[in-house]
Amino acid sequence: MRQLNRRHALLSIVAASSLVPSGKAFAQGAASREGREIAPGVRRVDYTKRETMIPNYKTVAMRDTIYQLGASTSSMPNDMVCHMLEGELTVDTGSGDNLYKKGDVWSCAKGLPERSKNTGSAVATMRIIDFLPA
Repeated sequence: MRQLNRRHALLSIVAASSLVPSGKAFAQGAASREGREIAPGVRRVDYTKRETMIPNYKTVAMRDTIYQLGASTSSMPNDMVCHMLEGELTVDTGSGDNLYKKGDVWSCAKGLPERSKNTGSAVATMRIIDFLPA
């Protein structure tokens, strides 16, 4: 068996690392033509729904909401966790505007006066995990 020296080991590591893709991995979002229109320029794509073990909730569901440039919504039907897959949204939950960018996560409670608007320069996709009561 051939012995490895430091040079061979370093070259092997460099060669192997060039085969691994760089950058972060993100969940793939829905195409902007999928789902149903829920407001002008805003589409909703529903994915899956299951019973949950979390007290006070019967079901957990996942969906994407896709906002074209300048499009907006204003509803908070239930408790949820939101994640920006692509783009930017300005969201007001009653305490002022918050800008959420790709990769950001936040939560909202039922009854808040949420207003979301795509104020960015590209289509925005927000992934939502809904907590639905019993």
